[in-house]
Amino acid sequence: MLAQISYPPVPIFELGPLRLSLHGLFAALGFIAGAWLASRLLERRGFDVAKYQSVLTWALVGSLLGARYFTAPAALLAGRGLAALHPLAGNFSIMGGFAGGILVGWYRIRKVGLPTLPVFDWSTFGLALGTVVGRIGDLFIVEHLGRATTVPWGYGVKPGYDLAPQHNALECTPAQAGPDGLCGVYHHVAAYDLIGAAILLGVLFLAVRRVRWRYGQLFSFWVVWYGLQRFVLDSLRYGSGDATIGPLTWNQLSGLAAAVGGAVLFWWLGRTQPEVSEEHDRSLGAEPTPAEAQPLAGEGDTR
Repeated sequence: MLAQISYPPVPIFELGPLRLSLHGLFAALGFIAGAWLASRLLERRGFDVAKYQSVLTWALVGSLLGARYFTAPAALLAGRGLAALHPLAGNFSIMGGFAGGILVGWYRIRKVGLPTLPVFDWSTFGLALGTVVGRIGDLFIVEHLGRATTVPWGYGVKPGYDLAPQHNALECTPAQAGPDGLCGVYHHVAAYDLIGAAILLGVLFLAVRRVRWRYGQLFSFWVVWYGLQRFVLDSLRYGSGDATIGPLTWNQLSGLAAAVGGAVLFWWLGRTQPEVSEEHDRSLGAEPTPAEAQPLAGEGDTR
């Protein structure tokens, strides 16, 4: 069969002594885009954006540490010893990046005196947009391929393609290619994750305009959605080199745990928190802003 998706990857390239990849570039651009969007939304609600910028700086450090060390327990259980703790080698996890950024960000939010739940709620838009932008880099370098597949939207690896290093085993020479001229066709899990995050971003914007919600529920909704998304998508990657715990990848296990915890949090917040309103925002420290600067405030019956 011929895959409908097949394009040459952009490999890691060298710039002097540095080895650069579009994966890292778009991860950085994703953080910047998400930070910009969340900052604008918080500003429109009247919250202190200068303090929020401090939160973002701390969260960036936390996300880098979380991304690297979130899978370390699984690597240690797999018998990799101290190599599991190497700061630059080993698996990096987007779930770990989110977890580390959120935990460190929560600490900094409390230190600078911002209200936790509103900041988390509006930050979810940045988290979703950052995922969309960040995954573009994975598409360029062709990373996070899953199992072999026959679906027409699978990614076809052609002879001579230089995939991301984790997929070196999927590359082949013309002599090794199959009758269709391909080395194989695989699920493009990074593309699926990008599409899911884009849909989530749209749902968040729709929900904030159409649904009556309480403080913290947007954030907990994001946790449930993205946790389940990663649980499903990473099932396509089992056996592809990711850290595993029994029959699940580490990201599957963490995604499922996040989804369950997010669902409990959504229910609890619905029983304990007030509905979001401009008046209650001001009681939490927000400054009144002109109505025309708040396109997300006062729509329909949401406030």
